[in-house]
Amino acid sequence: MRKSILVGVCLAALLPAAVQAQNVEGRVGKLESEMRAVQRKVFPGGAGQMLQPEVRAPQNEQGPGPGSPATSALADVNQRVTSLEQQMTSLTEQIEQNQNRTRQLQDAFDNYRRSYDARLKTLETGPAPIATGAGTGGPIESDDQSSGPLRPTTRPETASKPGAATPTKVSVEKPSTGDPAEDEYMYGYRLWAAKQYPQAEAQLKKVVAEYPKSKRASYAQNLLGRSYLDEGKPSLASMAFYDNYKKMPEGERAPDSLLYLGQALTKLNKPADACKVYDELNDVYGAKMAAAMKGQVAAGRSAAKCK
Repeated sequence: MRKSILVGVCLAALLPAAVQAQNVEGRVGKLESEMRAVQRKVFPGGAGQMLQPEVRAPQNEQGPGPGSPATSALADVNQRVTSLEQQMTSLTEQIEQNQNRTRQLQDAFDNYRRSYDARLKTLETGPAPIATGAGTGGPIESDDQSSGPLRPTTRPETASKPGAATPTKVSVEKPSTGDPAEDEYMYGYRLWAAKQYPQAEAQLKKVVAEYPKSKRASYAQNLLGRSYLDEGKPSLASMAFYDNYKKMPEGERAPDSLLYLGQALTKLNKPADACKVYDELNDVYGAKMAAAMKGQVAAGRSAAKCK
């Protein structure tokens, strides 16, 4: 009888420890499951990279003796829980850091695009500077003269001498070959060659607007930029050159527009942007450029002090 009572007392003493151990083991299983889920986010598809708990329960060859409390087993389980919680915190921090770096990279890229677009918009809306000198002095392209030579009725004056009369305005004849797009473009070209820049610019804009599918549209838009550049308006010139490259990249004068865009940006004291334009010209049209244009690009890069 006394033996039965003693056994009952021992079981009653051991029962709370057994229940506590079972509850802790449930917590451990839950934490291990959550840790594996977090690890799969950190190492997707990397089963070999799964982290193992830093503290393991000791593998006892012999269990506790009869009637011994399970305090050492509970202490080991508590250590495992603490270790798992620390690893969960570390993995969560890694995920947050990776997400933060990704956001920073995206923000940096977005800022670069906004900055580049803002610079272009500034060039498009900025005031035109006062003319301070001569034009670009670039070569007159042979294709621009395909409809015949410039035929002024009076020789234009390029500079006024002291006491001389006001120069007589050149009368420019409009060609008539039966090809409207060609005739309108050549009329604009002749106005430009006669240095009647405002009239030439209005005529060249008309060609681009009325004949956008003609090959002369690319010529007219490029020559519009050159007219602005020769008139001492590099801001407006840069807009015209950029539009020609952006809207008609396959046009025959798109490479020329990038070349002159670099010159216009250099005049606007934006050498870094000019260098980017010359890089773009080499990347897109380098294989098609003639030797003469390559020489002009080299000279432009030198003027902008490109690396």
